[in-house]
Amino acid sequence: MIILRELNDPRLMGLPSITRVKVSDDLSIADVFVTVMGTVGQQTAALNALKHSAGMMRTRLTDALSLRTSPFLKFHMDENLKKELEMLELLDKVARENAELDRRRAEQQPDAQKSSEQSDMSN
Repeated sequence: MIILRELNDPRLMGLPSITRVKVSDDLSIADVFVTVMGTVGQQTAALNALKHSAGMMRTRLTDALSLRTSPFLKFHMDENLKKELEMLELLDKVARENAELDRRRAEQQPDAQKSSEQSDMSN
């Protein structure tokens, strides 16, 4: 909510999505993984804006959650999500190619059966 409503940084063109958060065992550091729609330059600019605003967001979190102290926020691009999406795209491409091959084989089978039947009749 803080990112959505309180950050008015022009570098946040694509809406950042928090994909996961890893908090250290002693609760002193929170690694916040984000994705941002847009070009690589827009993603980098958005990440820099989030890093720049980390202190303010930490203060807001401390107040909102009634904590004595909240973890330091470290923002990172979620490279794992990118890899997962690329893998899903590849799997989808393979599935489409397999479906096309199956369709072609199915079209060729009747032709092969007709040829076989015609040779059986001529014998």
